[in-house]
Amino acid sequence: MQSFNSPLEAFLYWETKTPNQVFLKQPINGKIIEYTFLQAGEEARKMASYLKTLNLPEQSHIALLSKNCAHWVMADLAIMFANFVSIPIYPTLNADSIHQIVTHSDSKAIIIGKLDDFDSQKKGIPEIHKISVGLYNQTTGSIWEDLISKFNPLDDIQLPEKENLHTVIYTSGTTGTPKGVMHSASNFMESSTTLITLFDLPSNLRLFSYLPLAHVAERLLINAGVVLGATISFAESLDTFAKELEATQPHIFFAVPRIWTKFREKILATIPQKKLNILLNIPIINNIIKQKLKQKLGLSKAVFIASAAAPIAPSLISWYENLGISIMQGYGMTEDCCVSHFNTPQNNKLGTVGKTLYNVKAKLSAEGEICIKNSCLMKGYYKNPEETSKVFDEEGFLKTGDIGEFDHDGFLTITGRVKDQFKTDKGKYISPSHIELLLSNNSNIEQICVVGTGIPQPIALITLSELGKLKTKEELSTSLIQTIKTINSTLEKHERLEKVVIMKEDWTLANGLTTPSLKVKRNSIEKIHQQYYKSWFEKSEFVIFE
Repeated sequence: MQSFNSPLEAFLYWETKTPNQVFLKQPINGKIIEYTFLQAGEEARKMASYLKTLNLPEQSHIALLSKNCAHWVMADLAIMFANFVSIPIYPTLNADSIHQIVTHSDSKAIIIGKLDDFDSQKKGIPEIHKISVGLYNQTTGSIWEDLISKFNPLDDIQLPEKENLHTVIYTSGTTGTPKGVMHSASNFMESSTTLITLFDLPSNLRLFSYLPLAHVAERLLINAGVVLGATISFAESLDTFAKELEATQPHIFFAVPRIWTKFREKILATIPQKKLNILLNIPIINNIIKQKLKQKLGLSKAVFIASAAAPIAPSLISWYENLGISIMQGYGMTEDCCVSHFNTPQNNKLGTVGKTLYNVKAKLSAEGEICIKNSCLMKGYYKNPEETSKVFDEEGFLKTGDIGEFDHDGFLTITGRVKDQFKTDKGKYISPSHIELLLSNNSNIEQICVVGTGIPQPIALITLSELGKLKTKEELSTSLIQTIKTINSTLEKHERLEKVVIMKEDWTLANGLTTPSLKVKRNSIEKIHQQYYKSWFEKSEFVIFE
């Protein structure tokens, strides 16, 4: 593997070595537009020439609002070529959230790419320079295609200093206002090198980019792809996602737990579990079934399959293992650039997030909080020195906010979040995370939030999966009661669930109850529903349909 000091240096290497290799594959209206390394570099340089005409100081901030697409990557390259700092924004945020990030980040311009509903978002963009990509039907401000037809490629390329600010990534805001996490170019190179080394990834990878590039994990994956000279494919839409993933057969696939749950639902909608069990127990047939399912999911060539960002139920990992699909669970966060803990094929323990990585130091505080030190920790929170100082201890370790424990083999298990703990009116503190993970074994459940402030015992608020929505109330009640009985037998007395409340509506980004990375926003859910806890608790039935 080549050694590079920045993502830009890595791109320039492949642009020179393999100029005609396809770098980006963008589907539009059922057709695929391909950009070679040379073509992508030329477009990015032309856009950089335009950005330079704005006469902004070096290291100025340029916002990037777009779903994953070829122009996201080219825009990011253009920002690097111009020696500016990228501010990626989740493409599903509403106007108020976009305005908050663009304003707080001091962005001087914004590049607007592939979006589903920009009309509802545009009022959130202040009066700054706007560049829109016409390919995705955007018409606000200057048009990308017009600009690259008028400007020559920037030829005065200055490679960034390793410790220069490379990007500010805003957290998804599970517990409040998003904070801007500052990372240098060297941080991303360290993180990419760790991923490549850990899983022995080959050059010329095929990647499929679909999780938001505003999230550090997807950004890291694409950065690793640039280091290895990968070909990166994108999805045109949610409707075409499955077909495009199957066509790509990427070498790496990363998903959050909710996506793994959705994949299982799709499989079981075609092959019910009883039939699947029978087929998997027939010699020869079982291998044919496994290969067909892996092919259909787009995972037949994957050398690294991962789940992170939230806990995944061990039973779900085991379910996929029966199909010959090994999901490696890992742990990291925006602030440590995803370099913390991971299971590997050589060291994999179900229910844990793996061992401390080779280039990481980890410890538990007196309260059990996981603390991390590596060579790619954030430079701090943008314009927030007070919060920055709070998350580092006196030895320079990052305080993650997660509670965990190591077993005798050195595997880490996440047992909760410091801020998620609540106290029942019996005065007992409860960490809901491990209870929620146990509940997620029930395939009728989609989302879970265990609560209990002001009542004697905790209760579970849930939304139903697609499978669950097909069941009758009687079937659901029977299934949920059995699950709770099983779970309660393993819990401490004060942790045992007293009720399950099925929500009328799903928790979504649109109603403000999940983050762009699909995590449940506990604070928002509690704010809406806490007034009902007491009345729900006092109802005679165990399963309550709201």
